[in-house]
Amino acid sequence: MSVEINRRDLVKIGAGAVLAVPAALAVADAPRFFTPAEFAMLDELTEIIIPTDEHSPGARAAKVAAYIDARTAEAFEAKDREMWRGGLKRVDALSNKMLGCPFLKGTPAQRVAVVITLAAHEKDPKSPEDRFFAELKSATVRAYYTSSIGIHRDMNYLGNVMLDQFVGYEVP
Repeated sequence: MSVEINRRDLVKIGAGAVLAVPAALAVADAPRFFTPAEFAMLDELTEIIIPTDEHSPGARAAKVAAYIDARTAEAFEAKDREMWRGGLKRVDALSNKMLGCPFLKGTPAQRVAVVITLAAHEKDPKSPEDRFFAELKSATVRAYYTSSIGIHRDMNYLGNVMLDQFVGYEVP
Protein backbone atom coordinates (compact mmCIF):
# COMPACT_ATOMS: atom_id res chain seq x y z
CA MET A 1 0.00 0.00 0.00
CA SER A 2 1.45 3.34 -1.02
CA VAL A 3 0.62 6.62 0.70
CA GLU A 4 1.48 9.87 -1.03
CA ILE A 5 1.76 13.11 0.88
CA ASN A 6 1.64 16.30 -1.06
CA ARG A 7 3.52 19.46 -0.09
CA ARG A 8 0.41 21.09 1.44
CA ASP A 9 -0.23 18.09 3.75
CA LEU A 10 3.43 18.00 4.76
CA VAL A 11 3.30 21.68 5.76
CA LYS A 12 0.14 21.03 7.83
CA ILE A 13 1.79 18.11 9.62
CA GLY A 14 4.91 20.18 10.31
CA ALA A 15 2.90 23.12 11.63
CA GLY A 16 0.88 20.83 13.88
CA ALA A 17 4.07 19.33 15.30
CA VAL A 18 5.54 22.76 16.00
CA LEU A 19 2.37 23.88 17.77
CA ALA A 20 2.21 20.69 19.85
CA VAL A 21 5.73 21.00 21.33
CA PRO A 22 5.03 23.97 23.68
CA ALA A 23 1.89 22.26 24.99
CA ALA A 24 3.82 19.04 25.60
CA LEU A 25 6.56 20.94 27.43
CA ALA A 26 4.00 22.69 29.65
CA VAL A 27 2.47 19.33 30.60
CA ALA A 28 5.96 17.92 31.31
CA ASP A 29 6.51 20.65 33.92
CA ALA A 30 3.21 19.92 35.69
CA PRO A 31 3.37 17.60 38.71
CA ARG A 32 2.54 14.01 37.80
CA PHE A 33 1.46 12.81 41.24
CA PHE A 34 1.28 15.68 43.70
CA THR A 35 -1.30 18.43 43.60
CA PRO A 36 0.18 21.87 42.82
CA ALA A 37 -0.06 22.79 46.53
CA GLU A 38 1.65 19.54 47.62
CA PHE A 39 4.32 20.01 44.98
CA ALA A 40 5.02 23.58 46.18
CA MET A 41 5.37 22.28 49.73
CA LEU A 42 7.68 19.46 48.64
CA ASP A 43 9.76 21.92 46.63
CA GLU A 44 10.14 24.19 49.68
CA LEU A 45 11.02 21.28 51.98
CA THR A 46 13.73 19.99 49.63
CA GLU A 47 15.16 23.50 49.25
CA ILE A 48 15.40 23.82 53.04
CA ILE A 49 17.26 20.49 53.20
CA ILE A 50 19.69 21.46 50.40
CA PRO A 51 19.51 25.26 50.13
CA THR A 52 20.98 27.55 47.54
CA ASP A 53 24.33 28.85 48.78
CA GLU A 54 27.68 30.10 47.42
CA HIS A 55 28.66 26.49 46.63
CA SER A 56 25.65 25.34 44.60
CA PRO A 57 22.22 26.41 43.37
CA GLY A 58 20.34 24.04 45.72
CA ALA A 59 17.55 21.50 45.46
CA ARG A 60 15.07 23.78 43.69
CA ALA A 61 17.46 24.49 40.82
CA ALA A 62 18.25 20.76 40.59
CA LYS A 63 14.51 20.04 40.26
CA VAL A 64 14.59 17.64 43.19
CA ALA A 65 10.83 17.94 43.82
CA ALA A 66 10.12 17.07 40.18
CA TYR A 67 12.33 13.98 40.49
CA ILE A 68 10.53 12.85 43.66
CA ASP A 69 7.17 13.56 42.01
CA ALA A 70 8.07 11.44 38.98
CA ARG A 71 9.34 8.54 41.10
CA THR A 72 6.23 8.70 43.30
CA ALA A 73 3.96 8.72 40.25
CA GLU A 74 5.73 5.57 39.04
CA ALA A 75 5.62 3.76 42.41
CA PHE A 76 4.19 0.24 42.19
CA GLU A 77 2.86 0.15 45.73
CA ALA A 78 0.01 2.41 46.83
CA LYS A 79 1.59 2.60 50.29
CA ASP A 80 4.59 4.42 48.80
CA ARG A 81 2.35 7.11 47.30
CA GLU A 82 0.27 7.30 50.50
CA MET A 83 3.44 7.78 52.56
CA TRP A 84 4.30 10.95 50.63
CA ARG A 85 0.83 12.41 50.65
CA GLY A 86 0.32 11.55 54.33
CA GLY A 87 3.77 12.86 55.23
CA LEU A 88 3.07 16.25 53.70
CA LYS A 89 -0.19 16.40 55.65
CA ARG A 90 1.75 15.64 58.83
CA VAL A 91 4.17 18.48 58.09
CA ASP A 92 1.20 20.84 57.72
CA ALA A 93 -0.28 19.51 60.97
CA LEU A 94 3.01 20.09 62.80
CA SER A 95 3.24 23.57 61.30
CA ASN A 96 -0.31 24.36 62.43
CA LYS A 97 0.58 23.16 65.92
CA MET A 98 3.85 25.12 66.08
CA LEU A 99 2.98 28.24 64.09
CA GLY A 100 -0.79 28.34 63.93
CA CYS A 101 -0.71 28.19 60.12
CA PRO A 102 0.01 25.75 57.29
CA PHE A 103 3.67 25.22 56.40
CA LEU A 104 3.73 27.39 53.29
CA LYS A 105 2.01 30.28 55.11
CA GLY A 106 4.88 30.54 57.61
CA THR A 107 7.85 32.84 57.15
CA PRO A 108 11.08 31.31 55.81
CA ALA A 109 12.51 31.21 59.35
CA GLN A 110 9.36 29.54 60.67
CA ARG A 111 9.53 26.92 57.90
CA VAL A 112 13.12 26.13 58.83
CA ALA A 113 12.02 25.76 62.48
CA VAL A 114 9.41 23.19 61.42
CA VAL A 115 12.05 21.24 59.48
CA ILE A 116 14.45 21.40 62.44
CA THR A 117 11.70 19.92 64.62
CA LEU A 118 11.10 17.18 62.03
CA ALA A 119 14.84 16.42 61.93
CA ALA A 120 15.20 16.14 65.72
CA HIS A 121 14.87 12.33 65.68
CA GLU A 122 16.32 11.53 62.27
CA LYS A 123 18.95 9.20 63.76
CA ASP A 124 16.29 7.10 65.48
CA PRO A 125 12.92 7.70 63.78
CA LYS A 126 9.94 6.35 65.69
CA SER A 127 6.90 8.48 64.87
CA PRO A 128 5.31 8.74 61.41
CA GLU A 129 6.68 12.31 61.18
CA ASP A 130 10.19 11.06 61.98
CA ARG A 131 9.97 8.31 59.38
CA PHE A 132 8.61 10.73 56.78
CA PHE A 133 11.46 13.15 57.38
CA ALA A 134 14.00 10.34 57.04
CA GLU A 135 12.48 9.35 53.69
CA LEU A 136 12.20 12.99 52.56
CA LYS A 137 15.85 13.69 53.37
CA SER A 138 17.05 10.47 51.77
CA ALA A 139 15.06 11.11 48.58
CA THR A 140 16.23 14.73 48.48
CA VAL A 141 19.89 13.77 48.76
CA ARG A 142 19.53 10.95 46.21
CA ALA A 143 17.76 13.22 43.71
CA TYR A 144 20.16 16.11 44.20
CA TYR A 145 23.36 14.10 43.87
CA THR A 146 22.13 12.31 40.76
CA SER A 147 21.24 15.61 39.07
CA SER A 148 23.65 17.49 36.82
CA ILE A 149 23.83 20.30 39.38
CA GLY A 150 24.65 17.94 42.24
CA ILE A 151 27.22 15.96 40.30
CA HIS A 152 28.98 18.72 38.39
CA ARG A 153 28.51 21.90 40.39
CA ASP A 154 28.45 20.57 43.94
CA MET A 155 30.81 17.60 43.69
CA ASN A 156 32.86 19.13 40.84
CA TYR A 157 32.87 15.81 38.98
CA LEU A 158 34.74 16.26 35.71
CA GLY A 159 33.98 12.90 34.17
CA ASN A 160 36.56 10.67 32.56
CA VAL A 161 39.30 13.19 31.87
CA MET A 162 43.06 12.90 31.74
CA LEU A 163 44.63 14.63 34.74
CA ASP A 164 48.17 15.95 34.78
CA GLN A 165 48.72 14.87 38.36
CA PHE A 166 47.21 12.56 40.96
CA VAL A 167 44.41 14.39 42.80
CA GLY A 168 43.63 11.77 45.44
CA TYR A 169 45.36 11.45 48.77
CA GLU A 170 48.32 9.47 49.84
CA VAL A 171 48.20 7.17 52.85
CA PRO A 172 51.07 7.96 55.27
